[in-house]
Amino acid sequence: MHAIVEKPLLRISTAGSVDDGKSTLIGRLLYDSKSIWEDHLEEVNRSRVNRAAHGPDLSLLTDGLRAEREQGITIDVAYRYFGTPRRKFIVADTPGHEQYTRNMATGASTADVAILLVDARKGILPQTVRHATIAWLLGVRKFAFAVNKMDLEGFRPEVFLRIRKQSEELLVTLSGATASYFPISALDGDNVVETSKRTPWYKGPSLLEWLENVDAEPASEAPFRMAVQLVIRPHLDFRGLAGQIASGTIRPGDAIRIQPAGTPARVKRIVTFDGDLEKAWAPMSVTLELDREVDASRGDWIAAASSVPQRARRLKTTLVWMNEEPAREGAAYLLQHGTRITPVRLARISERLDPATQAQVPATELRLNDIGLAELETADPVPFDLYRENRATGGFILIDRISNLTMGAGLIESSLEDEHEAGTLSTAERSALFGHRPCLIDLSERPELAPALERHLLLRHSHALILDDGSVPVDFLLSAGLLVISTTPRPEAAVQASRLDSDPARAISELVEALRRAGVFGIEGDYVQGEGI
Repeated sequence: MHAIVEKPLLRISTAGSVDDGKSTLIGRLLYDSKSIWEDHLEEVNRSRVNRAAHGPDLSLLTDGLRAEREQGITIDVAYRYFGTPRRKFIVADTPGHEQYTRNMATGASTADVAILLVDARKGILPQTVRHATIAWLLGVRKFAFAVNKMDLEGFRPEVFLRIRKQSEELLVTLSGATASYFPISALDGDNVVETSKRTPWYKGPSLLEWLENVDAEPASEAPFRMAVQLVIRPHLDFRGLAGQIASGTIRPGDAIRIQPAGTPARVKRIVTFDGDLEKAWAPMSVTLELDREVDASRGDWIAAASSVPQRARRLKTTLVWMNEEPAREGAAYLLQHGTRITPVRLARISERLDPATQAQVPATELRLNDIGLAELETADPVPFDLYRENRATGGFILIDRISNLTMGAGLIESSLEDEHEAGTLSTAERSALFGHRPCLIDLSERPELAPALERHLLLRHSHALILDDGSVPVDFLLSAGLLVISTTPRPEAAVQASRLDSDPARAISELVEALRRAGVFGIEGDYVQGEGI
């Protein structure tokens, strides 16, 4: 009797520009590896759409939507499963059109390797750069550059070498990325499953041979993480926490902590429909019974006690924007992280990636398909790992609070709370909390307006006070972030009460407008001197 050995699994994402042949390549992999059902192949042969000049149109094996077949492009992400004696594969056929770049990010988010198709006639295009960058940001470090349609270029080696040089220049900007290169014809099958006699100058493996042997880092090697999806209590003697293991392994007796509360416990049993297990690992779905009653519910994380995730409310992130409505500073969304949903504010957008130059450019908003750096502030502390260390707990999506549409996908780069000592507020943080910058206002020429101005500012939740003593230094009060209203002369004041309207109500309005022109009611940066009125 022989033991059954589970074949390793490789998740593949394909990417490239429009009409580079991604669907045809995947169809060729399925067809030549004999992973297609006969009835499916017969359906493709009967199709009158995009009929190939010779043989079946293999792109129809993945382009299942009617709109895809009519237009000859991929719109949605199509997942196909196939295997060889050495390995199992899940391949994502992702769109190439710029309009559907957001769908490409979906396919790359779980991939171990990425196949980037390049048309031999066109070389590296801006969309190829965008796809490579997104895949790299989402954690993919192994790339296969498949130079397709080499048959249209007569399989000339100089064409292949020129594109290889272009791609190597691209890889320099993607730290830690490695790549292999394949001259192929997806239509005819050259160097896809078998090496081709039409490229005697190419001495490497076929694409499938490379896929069978490339190393993939399993999620089970990361620390244990599992998001609680459901609390199961069928009777009084059992209470289990059900979910899918995101990373790591777990055994009965292992010490864990429930995050974000940090409650300690040990695993008593690992329960499944088929019985208890002695060990479980990602991506298995299990129910954990603990050795004690703990307060845990949907949205909490179960983590290994020896390696708990960080917790923070202020996060530095990379966003891939996926909605026609731009991302703007100050906007409110819902952040879904695992099964946990919490309100979040987009506090700041600092940079946007220019795909053409691979450079970061200053930005204050992100449009559809843009990639940029952003700072988020959540209503509750979020337990997380950095995305580069654990893709399962370092990724999230932003959801519109009203329409419930997905607005963007994000990667956690760091906690901004690490930048300051505990309990110490910077000037910018204090301004963000108060909703205004500090400012000195000289009302020595109209001291009777001071009480009314103070009342007006306090009613709008500003932090203001009246200072009658001219000998008191104001530096300390300004460093505390306050709006200081002085009734004694202050030459250094940012706002001077000169030439005000004689009517008190109008005078107060003019003062508030002067504060606005001076930039007092912003929430970023340090104190800015403004012009007097």
